Amino acid sequence: MRAFAQRHPFWTALIVIAVAVFLWMVFAIWPKWLVELIGRKKVFLNAIFNGVTLGGLYFLVASGFTLIFGLMRNVNLAHGSLYLLGGYFGYMVADATGLWLLAFPVAFVIIAFFGILLQLFVFRRMEGQDLRQTLVTIGISIVLADLMLWLWGGDFYNITPPEWLSGPMETFFVTAVKRSSGEPIYLKYPLVRVVIFAASVVIGVAMWMLLNRTRIGMLIRAGVDDRDMLAATGARIQLVFVGVFAFGAGLAGIAGVVGGTFQSIAPGEDVRFLLASLVVVIVGGMGSIPGAALGALIIGLAEQIGSVYFPTYAVVLTFLIMVAVLAFRPQGLLGRT
Repeated sequence: MRAFAQRHPFWTALIVIAVAVFLWMVFAIWPKWLVELIGRKKVFLNAIFNGVTLGGLYFLVASGFTLIFGLMRNVNLAHGSLYLLGGYFGYMVADATGLWLLAFPVAFVIIAFFGILLQLFVFRRMEGQDLRQTLVTIGISIVLADLMLWLWGGDFYNITPPEWLSGPMETFFVTAVKRSSGEPIYLKYPLVRVVIFAASVVIGVAMWMLLNRTRIGMLIRAGVDDRDMLAATGARIQLVFVGVFAFGAGLAGIAGVVGGTFQSIAPGEDVRFLLASLVVVIVGGMGSIPGAALGALIIGLAEQIGSVYFPTYAVVLTFLIMVAVLAFRPQGLLGRT
């Protein structure tokens, strides 16, 4: 950060001013002219919280994608189908047993098994053939989409969280002040979204530590940089890569359960979250877990703030961010050159 500030003092000052203004808007009581200009503070804070929690969901999907695409160089365009499939299985488990938490490990195991099958029967036979991997996984995603439509129909499904996670929690963010008594009015926000976002943060930190502080992470990074040299040392690189692929696919399954709890599960969500994963990985940087977290946060905030304040151009905003990153930093914000 110090090096960036020394090289780019203007941009550093601009970023500091923007962060200060944003923090003032979050914590201060808005004056009347600001409310008249952009609306109530409650709407603004809800958009921020929705963007942050949506970013947590995008991170769960994109972190699995960045492991498979960014680290292993496997172009898996069926990743969105794994997300939707995990959501359907999670819904079935939660609906049949009434145990919301049970849906997560079941979806992880089932979708991880699908990931192992993809690695063994598709990607291992097409190593280094990006175009063939792209075409084959597009075909797989189309087949899976039709099978899911046949099995579950075109209805929307919602995964109901347990009662202890239902309802809102009161935060310490002041949205307004009562005119009569002068008492502050605090923002209330769904507890389940806060808990799931906290869980996504824990998963992200654990993944970063696994890749950067353990022997398995060292093997994965070494295998990506020079697979032949690592294999010459006697390491079972194929077994390591199968495990990484299974873990990345399992994360997509967990994200499907989260998405079904946040929003809903329906045909077409596979394409939406595949595109979101691509944008997040491009913005954050391929193979970077912190980059995936930063990219997911930026895209989540852009979508939610855009949908509130300029809904017509909300979708365009995310792609404008991607274009700007590609123009000025093609490797991504936190990607390696």
